[in-house]
Amino acid sequence: MAAAKLRLACIQLAVGAVKKDNISRAVQKISEAAAAGAHLVTLPECFNSPYGTKYFSQYAESIPGETTAALKEAAKASGVWLVGGSIPEQDGDKLYNTCTVWNPQGDMVAKHRKIHLFDISVPGGITFKESETLSPGSSFTTFDMPNCKVGVGICYDMRFAELALVYNQMGCKLLVYPGAFNMTTGPVHWELLQRGRALDNQLYVATASPARDTSADYHAWGHSTVVNPWGEVISTTEADEDIIYADLDLDYVEKVRQMVPLPVQKRNDLYQVVKK
Repeated sequence: MAAAKLRLACIQLAVGAVKKDNISRAVQKISEAAAAGAHLVTLPECFNSPYGTKYFSQYAESIPGETTAALKEAAKASGVWLVGGSIPEQDGDKLYNTCTVWNPQGDMVAKHRKIHLFDISVPGGITFKESETLSPGSSFTTFDMPNCKVGVGICYDMRFAELALVYNQMGCKLLVYPGAFNMTTGPVHWELLQRGRALDNQLYVATASPARDTSADYHAWGHSTVVNPWGEVISTTEADEDIIYADLDLDYVEKVRQMVPLPVQKRNDLYQVVKK
């Protein structure tokens, strides 16, 4: 990998009812992305299971477990950094929506439990309550690649600007959000939120969604996307299974911050994030 370059791949995966098939397909796509030169690969939210509260307990597993064992081997075999989307995690009597992160040696370097649960009600659109079955996480999650600290959130986490701000102040140059927006919120908010988080914090934002399956209970919007620190979409796709690639210039983060010097213009005498 060149000094300040990073090739990112976001896998928009077709997810079905058979867990083993979902895992196998994910591993295949990770290998495909690595062969195309990706250094960092991300899978979508809930990639080993259909998305829905009635499925979470059925597909849940502990970490380590069947799915994470496959991710470990895939990262090592392909020699990539891997953001393992998310899976339903069983820990004691609680379920979490959990993302694991793996380095090219197959070591788990981070684990993020979705902090903000997707509980919404849009009349005429969608009503969904993750909290019926899931518990929230309570930790920030970052990991360090060569020349790049990466912050991790899952789907609904992206709506909360404070989380991205904290990651910015922790030194992140890239935020990765495996997500599964729906056909109500996706068309109006998915890209807008990504561009907002990227623009506010002058860093790269990447999302990976499941492919849309109109025969499933939950219809994902798709449109996995990468946005640059200037707020521009530099890679995206439609609703079908796909892999999108983006070549990130990590030096560009600092260039944007010099052109529009928000970090030094913040009124920290009036507002600031205080670390405990």
